[in-house]
Amino acid sequence: MGKIGPSLMCADLGRLIENIHQLDMSGVDFYHFDIMDGNFVPNITLGPDLLKALRPHTDKPFDAHLMVEEPERFIELIAEAGADMISIHSESKVHLQRALQQIRSHGLKAGVALNPSTPLCELDYVMDCLDYVCVMTVNPGFAGQKFIPSTLRKIKDLKQKIAREKPDISIEVDGNISNAIIPEVIYHGAEMLVCGTSSVFIPGQPLEHSVRQVKHLINRNRNSTDPSIEEVNG
Repeated sequence: MGKIGPSLMCADLGRLIENIHQLDMSGVDFYHFDIMDGNFVPNITLGPDLLKALRPHTDKPFDAHLMVEEPERFIELIAEAGADMISIHSESKVHLQRALQQIRSHGLKAGVALNPSTPLCELDYVMDCLDYVCVMTVNPGFAGQKFIPSTLRKIKDLKQKIAREKPDISIEVDGNISNAIIPEVIYHGAEMLVCGTSSVFIPGQPLEHSVRQVKHLINRNRNSTDPSIEEVNG
């Protein structure tokens, strides 16, 4: 519970290998790669060549989040580059079950990413093909957006759905997962935290200190009572 996954699109790309060594030493759990095609979202970021270049420098799992229009075209390429987990968007032009099976055929964990307004019923007939669900808590495409509070109820509802139907599915959250909101998402059921500029890559703050803060928040709130957003942000 409470795994930390730094989002490498938020790292210092000029010192990326150094950043990874620092984060490894700090005890992060996985690395998150946002892969965008400029079509599904209006941005272009990391690609398979970066995964391949970084793979020799850490043994932590690589989590590839495909924000692309036709994910089936990219799955084999990303798998060969060194990914351990791939999530695809249900809102893209995708044959969802077939794409999830394609991911698993490479021996990888398969996930579905859901935009903030996408209902959980999108998962109804693919639960048996899933290892994790990535709940987007901002609209995908850019770092630094404001957390959408209604996604907390979505995380809670997803936790209940998983408990009823397939308890071994993990919940990942992605989108301005700040130090202020970490207690909330943990309480509502999140298990994998994608951490960017509001928690791990805080300007002027050493990465080791940032990761230590996130770990403290996770551990402190693991068995806490419900913290309100107002109280956390206050």
